[in-house]
Amino acid sequence: MENEEKKQISIDLKPEIAKGNYSNLAIISHSHSEFIIDFAEMLPGLPKPEVVSRIVMNPEHAKRLLNAIADNIGKYESQFGPISLGTEPKGTFNLADFANGTKS
Repeated sequence: MENEEKKQISIDLKPEIAKGNYSNLAIISHSHSEFIIDFAEMLPGLPKPEVVSRIVMNPEHAKRLLNAIADNIGKYESQFGPISLGTEPKGTFNLADFANGTKS
C-alpha cells in the first residue's frame, strides 16, 4: 500500500456558495442515468416547501455520496452518540404535487 498515493483535490469555494443553504427536506428522484436531489426548506407559516438547491449526479457518484454520508454519520455518532430520528413523518408526498399547486 506504500505505492498508493493519496490524491488531494484543490477546490474553489466562492463566498456566495460558502454561506450554504438551510434544508430540512430532501426529495430524491432518479432516471436510468441520473439521480436528482432537491434540497428544500419547509418552515411553519409558509404554504409550501421551497427548493433551495438541486443537485444532479450520475448513479456512481450518488452511491459514492451515500457511502460518504454513511461513513460520516458513523463517525459523528461515535463522537456524539446516536442521532435520534424522533417520530417518523406521517405520509409522504411528491414535490411535483406542490409544483402543480395540488397541495398547500
